[in-house]
Amino acid sequence: MSTHLYITSSPGEMRLAVTENNCLVDFALWRPGAPDGVGNIYSGCVTAVLPSMGGAFVHIGQDIDGFLPLPQGSQPLSEGQRITTQITRAAQKGKGVRLTLINTTPKDPIGTCLSYGPTPLERLANQWTHASISVDSPAVAARIPHHLRHRRIPGFLTPPEDIIAACENLEEEEISLPKGMRAIITQTPALTAIDIDAPPPLGNISKHTAQYDMNVNAFPALTRHIRLRNLSGAIVIDPAGVASRKRQALLTPICTALKADPLRPRCLGITSLGLIEIVRTRIYPPLTELYTSAHGHALRALRHIVCHMPQITRLRCGIRILKALEHDTNALAECATSIGHPITLCHDPSLPAMHWIPEI
Repeated sequence: MSTHLYITSSPGEMRLAVTENNCLVDFALWRPGAPDGVGNIYSGCVTAVLPSMGGAFVHIGQDIDGFLPLPQGSQPLSEGQRITTQITRAAQKGKGVRLTLINTTPKDPIGTCLSYGPTPLERLANQWTHASISVDSPAVAARIPHHLRHRRIPGFLTPPEDIIAACENLEEEEISLPKGMRAIITQTPALTAIDIDAPPPLGNISKHTAQYDMNVNAFPALTRHIRLRNLSGAIVIDPAGVASRKRQALLTPICTALKADPLRPRCLGITSLGLIEIVRTRIYPPLTELYTSAHGHALRALRHIVCHMPQITRLRCGIRILKALEHDTNALAECATSIGHPITLCHDPSLPAMHWIPEI
């Protein structure tokens, strides 16, 4: 089995695509200017202890505050106390980072990062230990850690066109599934809802049997997309066609399909409405959130400039795009290197916060 990890770059962002026999099986975004911080260890300071919430808020520097759960019976903390913590969950869905306690006697100044967690590249490379690594530019090659360089294929390669298309489709809400089926993903602040649709059954097979078989055949592809898009937290799936009272039979095949996911999502059962309930560990932001954030929109603007408008010299933008690019100055510098000249940022109060207009 041929396993490959492709790294393709654009200003401020690298797309990491893992393929097995030319099929996309894993995906991540690596944005050095906006790291998720998971695994980083900091010297912090307790800013508030909230027994009603079962935890405390901790300041870890750089305007970052995280929540530290304190299980019943754990060592009590006090406001102003200095502690050492590690980020276990990235900021997402409007909530800050989640922390875990390392020790209560730090020696370093508040806000000091004592060690960094793995990058998205290192995480994928550790999960897919037999994957060879390809890059599309010398700049990307220079970012590969020394302990992974022996896995790099010489030269510069881009993924096949069908893999590029599969990666781009991860931004869409609709998923194509086997046998002409499809699924619509709707993400809310509370949960992710997935509605599966199926075409009318063909042949002499009974409607119930055909619908059951189509759902079972679709589950491996659906759970692969859950992983590719990093959907997490509470997930509910509405299968196609099968009567609610007969959906309990789908429990075993969906549990089997979930076993391939390294985060080990749990299927909690089938509700009275016939919905499949799944819980998947929430560690990293879902792909949709990364694409639709202000930083995601800003990087999309730079990618569009490099690919389609390299002649522009000025970018008028709304306030959130402006702040995102001012925060990630490396992305703007990489764009300037790609097009051969600098770009001037200009805040335009008349533009919506997430809009931008290029000018020559």
